[in-house]
Amino acid sequence: MRDYLLFVDTETTGLPRRWTRPYAAAGRNWPHVAQVAWAVYTRGGELVKSANYYLQIPRGSMQASSEAIHGLSPAFLAAEGHAPRPVLEELLRDLRTYQPLVVGHYIRLDFHMLGVEFHRAGLPNPLRELPTFCTMQLAANDSPEATALANRRLGDLYQRLFGEPLESAHDAWADADATARCFFALRQRGLLTDDMVARAPRLEIPEEPTPWLRRFLQQAAFWFA
Repeated sequence: MRDYLLFVDTETTGLPRRWTRPYAAAGRNWPHVAQVAWAVYTRGGELVKSANYYLQIPRGSMQASSEAIHGLSPAFLAAEGHAPRPVLEELLRDLRTYQPLVVGHYIRLDFHMLGVEFHRAGLPNPLRELPTFCTMQLAANDSPEATALANRRLGDLYQRLFGEPLESAHDAWADADATARCFFALRQRGLLTDDMVARAPRLEIPEEPTPWLRRFLQQAAFWFA
């Protein structure tokens, strides 16, 4: 496992309509990040740095169903949100400086949503070169305790590990901090090993189709419509 770990969580304006569409896809396939938080730790569990930001979002992009979950209203984000690019530049520096293992609970969403925002800001995406791990993925450990903890919501996992409810769930900072606590608790109990981390499936960035493939897909859509 790497010397540093970066625990990250995002709150978004919605969910992707199609996960396989490229980040440059037109329309509203990819939502926007409304809050991002991350914490850098040493592999021994020492906190190195933390950050938490609300972000400005385009008008009309917040879905009511998402606002009902995390409580981030467009009015609040307009008043308290930061411009995305400076925040993303700070995250980019941390990813480049620490070269961490990037950890999240349902990391697939955070990986792609940050990738989308890096693309929109015209910044390079360092996540494509870094290993990731999802704290939902305990199925590789076939012990009864690990099996009972696999694929659970973060609040449920936290409750089972620490015997207390997760306060302020669906706040990016609370969730990033809880993910870090869960990760180190799982390692301490022997339910999460370096080998499991190393064998975690790699997340792939959806690429823009080549011109010939784009033409083929357009023709196929016409003939089979």
